[in-house]
Amino acid sequence: MSTITRRRVGGQSGDDNNPPDSPNPRTGEDDRRVAYDPRDIDESKSIPKLTLMEEVLLLGLKDKQGYLSFWNDSISYALRGCIVIELALRGRIAMVKDSNRRKYPLSDRYIEVINETLTGEVLLDEAMKMMKMSEKMSVANWIDLMSGETWNVMKIGYQLKQVRERLAKGLVDKGVLRTEKRNFLLFDMATHPIADVKTKEEIIKRVCTMLITRVSPASIDSQSDIPHAYVRTVSMICCAYAANVLENALLYLQPDMREQAFNRVDELMNDFSSWPFANSAGKVEMPSGTELSLEVVAAVLNVLAKMDAIL
Repeated sequence: MSTITRRRVGGQSGDDNNPPDSPNPRTGEDDRRVAYDPRDIDESKSIPKLTLMEEVLLLGLKDKQGYLSFWNDSISYALRGCIVIELALRGRIAMVKDSNRRKYPLSDRYIEVINETLTGEVLLDEAMKMMKMSEKMSVANWIDLMSGETWNVMKIGYQLKQVRERLAKGLVDKGVLRTEKRNFLLFDMATHPIADVKTKEEIIKRVCTMLITRVSPASIDSQSDIPHAYVRTVSMICCAYAANVLENALLYLQPDMREQAFNRVDELMNDFSSWPFANSAGKVEMPSGTELSLEVVAAVLNVLAKMDAIL
C-alpha cells in the first residue's frame, strides 16, 4: 500500500496536532493561501450588459418594425469606430507608447493590443485578434479596413462582415430583441423588433440626462460600477450622432430642448475628439495606467467628427 509523505517547508512546525492546512488555533482562521490567475477573475460585475455597438444599433432600430432605415449609410462606419472604443474602454488596446507619436495627428497614431484576454463578445474578439496578428496601424486605418474602405487587395480580409446582423442576433440572445420574418415585396427578410422596451428606454434616459442637464463626470462615475462610465456615455452619444441615429432618442423633447441637446452634442464632440480631453462639464478622472487607452477613444471620435454625415 503506497503512502504520500508531505514534504516539510522551512520554518514549519512538525507538530502533527496542528497540521499546516488546519485553522490557526489562536485566531480560528484558515491560514491557507489560494493562488489565482488575474485573467481568471470574473469581470462580469464591471462590464456593461450592452456594448457601445449594441446601444447605437438599438437607437437606430425601429421598435415595432425591427430594422434600420434603408437610407442610413453612416451607421456601418460608426459601428466600426464603436468596436475600437469598446476595446479601449475594456483595456484591451492602447496607443503605442512612443513620445514621438505627438508629432502626428491624433487619428494617425498607432495602436496596439495590451491585453489579449478574450472579452466574450465575438466581434470584439475578432477585431482584437486581427490587431494582434497584424502590423501596427493607426486608428483611422483600422476603422477604414474593418469597414472595407480600402483599395489594397491584400487587406480586404480585414473587413468585418455582417456587423449589424451579428449585433442584432447578439441582442436576441440577450433578450433585448426578438426575430421575425417580414415580406418586402420581392423578398423575405429577418427583422428584429424590440422585446425588452425598458432596455432601450434606459439608453434614451441616459442620453437625455447627459444632453439636457449639466451633470459632472464625477457624479456619473460614482453612480456606476462600470469603469469610465462618463466617457462611455459620451462615446455612445457621439457615435450615435455620427451614425445619424441620435435624433431617434430626442424625438419626445420639445423643439427648443432638442436644439439645446444637439448643441450640447457638438460641445461633447469637440471636447472629446481632442487629447487631452477638454471637458467643459468638469475634469474627467483617469485611473492610473489608462491614459493611453483613453487617448484611443479621443482618436476614434476625432475620426468620426470628420464624417460627411455630421459636417
